[in-house]
Amino acid sequence: MSLVDLIMPKLGESIMEATILKWHKQPGDKVAMDETVLDIATDKVDSEVPSTAEGVIESILFNVNDVVPIGAVIAKIKVGNAAAPSAPAPAPAPSVETQKIADEVPFQPSPAKVTASHAGNGPRFYSPLVLNIAQSEGIGMAELENISGSGQDGRVSKKDILAYVAQRGKIPANTSPAQAPQAAPAPVQAPAQSKQAEAAPVTYSGNVEIIEMDRMRKLIAKHMVDSKHHSPHVTSFVECDVTNLVLWREKVKKEFEKREGEKITFTPLFIEAIAKGLKKYPMLSSSIDGDRIIIKKDLNIGMATALPSGNLIVPVIKNADQLNLVGLTKQVNGLANAARNNKLKPDDTVGGTFTLTNVGTFGSIMGTPIINQPQVAIMAVGAIKKRPMVIETPQGDTIGIRHMMYISMSYDHRIIDGALGSTFLNYVSKELENFDSERSF
Repeated sequence: MSLVDLIMPKLGESIMEATILKWHKQPGDKVAMDETVLDIATDKVDSEVPSTAEGVIESILFNVNDVVPIGAVIAKIKVGNAAAPSAPAPAPAPSVETQKIADEVPFQPSPAKVTASHAGNGPRFYSPLVLNIAQSEGIGMAELENISGSGQDGRVSKKDILAYVAQRGKIPANTSPAQAPQAAPAPVQAPAQSKQAEAAPVTYSGNVEIIEMDRMRKLIAKHMVDSKHHSPHVTSFVECDVTNLVLWREKVKKEFEKREGEKITFTPLFIEAIAKGLKKYPMLSSSIDGDRIIIKKDLNIGMATALPSGNLIVPVIKNADQLNLVGLTKQVNGLANAARNNKLKPDDTVGGTFTLTNVGTFGSIMGTPIINQPQVAIMAVGAIKKRPMVIETPQGDTIGIRHMMYISMSYDHRIIDGALGSTFLNYVSKELENFDSERSF
């Protein structure tokens, strides 16, 4: 008989921790190789963790809603001939404090939790997420070192730094929330109206329905607010004649599906044009690190995808500039189907350098999208509509029916000015307008 450690798996290049959503197995339960043991969630996507051995669950080391670092042992599996099921021991229930923290959005710190101290005198480890939050809030390394961590070995977690930021305006800069003095009682002269406003519960008049946000919607809401707070948004628009592209797709779609086994949509054609534009104007595929501009050489294009739940997720096509149209089509269709069926892997949603959102799918003719941080630009394509347009010919101007579409792009005005943003947008538009209607696929 021996014990095998079940490890929190690596979930993507930039993901350093995951939250446990549900245990499918309890101590004493039999488990087969590759059978799902638990469900986890990251900032990007939900996922399942399969068993790495066949045997019996010996012990579970974390509770539901615990945030666990990548590489940590989360359970132990008894393997071998002697691995007979023992009497099931109930998994430890989440503490009241943990449950309270998990239910609160935004996170409200519990003093007992924040006072956990850093173990050891060696250098502390900070996840990229914690460092990004620190950078966006202007927290230097010296100040970061003074934040007490509640994670393993005193590690500062996302919850710890958000708790610190929430209290930062009320305490000295180099004091952790746990070290903050107790607030003095409000003066007697404090306006009674303010006290009543704080104590009075929110009421709603009329015929209303109250719906609690699910976990993904809360993450989306926070991500959108953070992006608007972080980046000064500018949006440019262009009108695009996509008649050649529409007629070409109509001509080849049946043959394409018969030969490749995939339906060709407009999305891979848009991504193809965007990839060409990014190679010519690489600043649009970048991010900002303090006063430095990080230009991303790998052109990984995200495509915003609506889920059946009404939420939104952005799977990423890696190295889009290296794929031909068939490869792009298979990537687009595969990721879209995986998203709709909740089969995306964590790595499918990380590493994006530019994002495309198709607001025309639902009938909108144009949109002003919000930048998907830490990227610096996002493009929206509207619905394609037939309209009478002036056509210039050597023989003079005529009126014709054309397939027209609006394209918009929001970009970070810290490093992308109107000249560059509009130039890139017009380049992509011209690529689509000048589409070769005689090309093969």
